[in-house]
Order: sequence, then structure tokens, then C-alpha cells
Amino acid sequence: MNRPLHLFGPCLKLVLANASERSHMETKTKRNDLTEILTQAFDELKQIHGDKFDIEKVNLAELERMTGITRSRLRTLQKNGFVVKPHGLSGRKAAVTVLTGYTGVIDDLLRRNITNAVVCFERITEQGYTGSLTTVRRYIEEHQELIPPKRQIVSPQGNRGRRYRTSPGEAYQMDWGFVKVTNENGTSYRAALFAMICHHCGKCYVEFFPNAKQENLFIGMLHAFYLMGVPEYVLTDNMKSVVIKRDPDGNPIWQHDYEEFMNVVGFKTKLCKPRHPFTKGKVERLIRFVKENFLADRIFGTITGLNFDALDWSQKQNGRYHRAVDCAPDDKHHMLCMTKTGELLQTKELAYYLCPERKISFDGFINYEGRRFGVPYWYKKKTCRIQRKEYAITIYSDDLESILTTYDVTWSRYDRYCEDQYVKELPEEYPSMPVKTEMFQIESKPQDPGFEKFNFERGLWNE
Repeated sequence: MNRPLHLFGPCLKLVLANASERSHMETKTKRNDLTEILTQAFDELKQIHGDKFDIEKVNLAELERMTGITRSRLRTLQKNGFVVKPHGLSGRKAAVTVLTGYTGVIDDLLRRNITNAVVCFERITEQGYTGSLTTVRRYIEEHQELIPPKRQIVSPQGNRGRRYRTSPGEAYQMDWGFVKVTNENGTSYRAALFAMICHHCGKCYVEFFPNAKQENLFIGMLHAFYLMGVPEYVLTDNMKSVVIKRDPDGNPIWQHDYEEFMNVVGFKTKLCKPRHPFTKGKVERLIRFVKENFLADRIFGTITGLNFDALDWSQKQNGRYHRAVDCAPDDKHHMLCMTKTGELLQTKELAYYLCPERKISFDGFINYEGRRFGVPYWYKKKTCRIQRKEYAITIYSDDLESILTTYDVTWSRYDRYCEDQYVKELPEEYPSMPVKTEMFQIESKPQDPGFEKFNFERGLWNE
């Protein structure tokens, strides 16, 4: 039997106040547990009505004021004995979603251990995806089984370390990274990734080379110095193109070409402790970030085009806000670091490093980056210099005074001939070495035929 509201008196006011406060807290914490709300409401009604409380005859209007649940919803719950059942469509997913048609691309990236949601979002956006990044993140979280298992984490070693800090423009970090490149015919080779980053602000520079030779190290460092300035120190590891060994006192013995390069450019080098990321960890993390973000599922035509894309990517990353330095690296580097670094002037001494020297073979070719390029026949010296700049390869004389020939950058393995590599009319060929060996020839005597002894007209053979 339903009772009027005014018969409950102050107790009901207290219950309604508690219910209102509870409803406010539920709304504040965004909770919607109907079972818990109804249970608390029934407990309070039992305290009010005592033994006369009957859940089948509960006043729905009173319950609506206590819980904030609509009358129609309470009527539906009453038919089910106030048992909250899941919605009939719960667990069902739409047959077609905004990700339909792009899940295969994301699955393929996850199977190759590319779990960066931003990379996956950019790849499918290029193919026409119009959804949000959050949808991609949610899909990756729901398909963790596609990701290959990670290697076992080793236990930490040693005591707590201290990060290496420098003042603006004091030190840059540099290192090599290597990536695998697969051709259309299925063959693969390793390409070298040169990375340099400002230790103070985090401004970065990356460039790709066919190999990690010392001449490519010098070219990458000069390109980075032109954009970022020359620091006081460069932090690097113990690579053979930098240091040979250490003397008995522990001081490094520099590789002679690298030592000369340091003196020409005007900087010093500090060697970092192996397997100690607190001093050179920024550039190692940069190489990992390039591999996971820029190189993930990337297709390129030539290394020149890849370097243009890498430069655009670096400028984009340098212009973004970085939480570690609490600013955009470009702004901080321009305001603080560039005021402390030195300016790299374009001199002829530096041009020698940008144009490596090559020997000319007997057939008029020089070898550069695994390919052969022809040199004109009228150039009589045995060495020349070559440079790859943007989409052109230029061959200079050994003193950089004249340009011998130029080529377009193509990465074909076939030999490249220049127009006047050989003489138009080939001269008569003579021995290339002077003749020093002599021998003598005498007049030979006539010999009788073998059957002359059987000539009986001349007599018996034994007479």
C-alpha cells in the first residue's frame, strides 16, 4: 500500500538529502551503477518502514526522488524484480566503422612491431582515413596480441646515475645508426644514419649515407654545423674514425685525420663511457625516434630524396613543443645556443672535406659510394675530387679549381660514362713497357727428306 509523502516526516527529509548528495557525487564522478544506487535506496527505505517494507509495493515516485532515476526506467526495473540486466545491444559492434578498410594496414604495422599510434594514423590518413587519432589508439590497445613479444628486461645494475648537463652552445652529441634497405629485386643492404643533437636545447639534425666511412662523418658534421653552429665540444663514443687507442695515462690518441679536422673547424671532442646513456643518451634516443617515427614503413627513391624528407621532418620536430626542455628547440637554440656557438665559414679547407679525393683507374673511372663515374681523358692527373650535392654529382680537379664533369644522381649500379671519356680516334697500340730481352736467329741448313735414303737411282744407301 502506497503512503503519502507527508507521513514520513523529518526522516524522509534526511533520506532525500542523503540521496541528493549521493546523486550529486555520482554525477560528479560520472558513475552509473544502478545496482549500487538501488541497494542503498532500499536499505534506507527499510530503516524508515521497518518490517512493513515490501519491495514489490515500493512507491516509484518516492524512489524516483531518492535515486534520480526516471519513472519509466524504474517501472522497467520493477518488472524484472529490480534486477539490473545488460542492454540487449551491449557488446555488439557496428558492421562498418570509420576504420573499416584500414585495419589491415594497422595490423601489418603492428606485426612489424610498429606500435606508434601517430605513425599508424599518418599512414592510413595518406590513404584516405578521416577518423581521429583516438580511434587508432583504441584499436591498437585492443589488438596487443599482434605485437611481437618484447625481449626480457634485465635487472638494473649499479647505483643511481646523474644526468650530464651542459650550458647553451657548449656541447653537441653525435652518433651513427644503421637501417636495413630492401630493393625491389629483394636484395638488401645497410644504410648509415648520421645524427647530431644539441645537448642543451634538443635541436636535432639527421642525414643518411650509403656507409659510415670517415669522409661521410666529416660531411655530416659540417652540414650540421652550418645549420646549428660550431660548439665547444662534441660528445661521441669510441668509434675508430675518431680515436685509435689511449695512452698509458688514459688520454685518447686521436685518429690523425680527425685531429686535423678538429683543428680546422675549431672544436674539441669528449669521449663517452660505453654503455652509459646518461652522457650520450639524447642522440641514442634520437636515433631510436627516427627509426620508430620517420623510417617506419617508409618508401623512398634515392638517398638524396630521403635526405630532403629527413630535413623537413627534422625542422618539423624542432619547431614542436618538447616537454623535456619546456619549449620548442628551434626557439631556445636561436635565443641561447646560437649566441654561444661559433659560425662555420665556407673556406677552401672545408671544401676539401666536402669533396673527397678519388684515384682515377686505368680505364678512366673513379669509385664513389659503390658506383663508378667516368672522368674526361684530357685530365692528365691521377686524382680528382667528387661531391654529391642535392640531385647532382660534380667531379672537380684535385685543387678544386675547375669542374671536370657532372652527373645526375641515380643509384643504378651500371657505370656512368662522360661524353669525352675516351679519344674519338684510337691510336695504334704499342707495347706499354720497353723491350729489354734479346735473342739471336741464324740461317737454317736445308734438311733431306726422310725417304731420301731409299732413292736407289743414286745408289745403295749403305755404299
